[in-house]
Amino acid sequence: MRVRRAGDAALLVETGDLVTAHRLNAALRDDPLPGVVDVVPGEQTVLVIADPSADLDRLASRLPQLRLPEDAAGDMEPVEIPVVYDGEDLDEVAALTGLSRDDVVHRHAAASYTVAYLGFSPGFGYLTGLDPALHVARRESPRTSVPAGSVAIAGPYAAVYPSRSPGGWRLLGRSALRLWDVKRDPPSLLRPGTRVRFVPEEPS
Repeated sequence: MRVRRAGDAALLVETGDLVTAHRLNAALRDDPLPGVVDVVPGEQTVLVIADPSADLDRLASRLPQLRLPEDAAGDMEPVEIPVVYDGEDLDEVAALTGLSRDDVVHRHAAASYTVAYLGFSPGFGYLTGLDPALHVARRESPRTSVPAGSVAIAGPYAAVYPSRSPGGWRLLGRSALRLWDVKRDPPSLLRPGTRVRFVPEEPS
């Protein structure tokens, strides 16, 4: 674990792997160190934002000594996301992978996912665990508007668009589950380390 200064009031912790980043994020969220005001996890880093009056050198010396939880998700059950698999790119993904539509759906729904980190837009979780057979590139021409709830894949990741936005990921289906709600506390249903399952359902 390497700790580096990031400006006048933050530290960047390079964990070297995703699991350790999740565990450090969970440790700082569950039992914040004095002076820490926010934590922003990445794929292999954790940005620790401190109060301007905090002693960064002291904080940097304490971070590697933290006791990290064995499992960042704890005893929480996976978030189940119901999906109607009727996405615009389903046939294209089948052609690119050499699989049938049913095989694409089965492989996508059978995997166990973990939220690696949030980014791109509020509540947008990059999910690891996608079956390698479904690793396909983004579209060459992104869509100008992707509906909220669109279930998509790109490269090694799966995701659900939490709000309407531009996007170039391949759309496999749609979900009515609301992932981002400003009236909820916290607004995002997902957080780094959360486990996720996709559950196929028939269109209503």
